[in-house]
Amino acid sequence: MITTNSQPIILPTLISPIGEHHQTSNQSDLLQPLRQWLDEIEIHNRKLAKFIAKLIPAQCPFERDIMFLGRKVAHIPPMCKLNPLYDQLVGLRFRALCYLVDQCGEDIQSYC
Repeated sequence: MITTNSQPIILPTLISPIGEHHQTSNQSDLLQPLRQWLDEIEIHNRKLAKFIAKLIPAQCPFERDIMFLGRKVAHIPPMCKLNPLYDQLVGLRFRALCYLVDQCGEDIQSYC
């Protein structure tokens, strides 16, 4: 129960915090061990951090506008979200970039 201005607001018990439902459905997933391994990778090496930052793109490379005679006729949406390891790879890239900035004092503009 949440109170605002001395009036109680009762939330239904069916509402779960954001991400909770997503986590429970992934626990029986076959890719869960790989997801966990990617989430646990720690970056302690400049070369590895640079390699990861270059390997994992900052934005989806497949998103495109199809042009014909100077007019946009179609749009291919970003398909990276279809990758079942998307969140883990983006997190790994973020940790690599943070290591380069925080530990190595490097400018990461060229990786963005």
